[in-house]
Amino acid sequence: MAEAHQTRVQKVVEDMVQGLEKDHIRKMQGRMFRCSADCCDRPSDSMSQVHQCIERCHTPLAQAQGLVTSELEKFQDRLTRCTMHCNDKAKDLFDSGSKEPAVRSLMDRCVGSCVDDHINLVPSMTRRLKENLDSIQQ
Repeated sequence: MAEAHQTRVQKVVEDMVQGLEKDHIRKMQGRMFRCSADCCDRPSDSMSQVHQCIERCHTPLAQAQGLVTSELEKFQDRLTRCTMHCNDKAKDLFDSGSKEPAVRSLMDRCVGSCVDDHINLVPSMTRRLKENLDSIQQ
């Protein structure tokens, strides 16, 4: 993918992830640490009970991180498939005798279209992630 297109996608995705981290994940981290500290403040519990308590405290955050990772992987897979389609179109055009500048132009337009389409998916992906993060039991 051309560098400018890649930079555009990275910026949008990084902004989304930073927003989710600030508004959702960070709060979950705070709850996890406070919960874990409370587990450690129970002197009558055995070491095993404290470990189990801490694991329970970590579960919501692990679910949240898994959710975000999974969604980002799906997004990346879709974008990769789109750009692979562009590669196929460019190869077909080149094989049919077109000159390199025409092939490069087609490739740039096609990848640009993929990037635009996927950047337009980010708001709905963000909304879906927020809803799913809010539904995780604390």
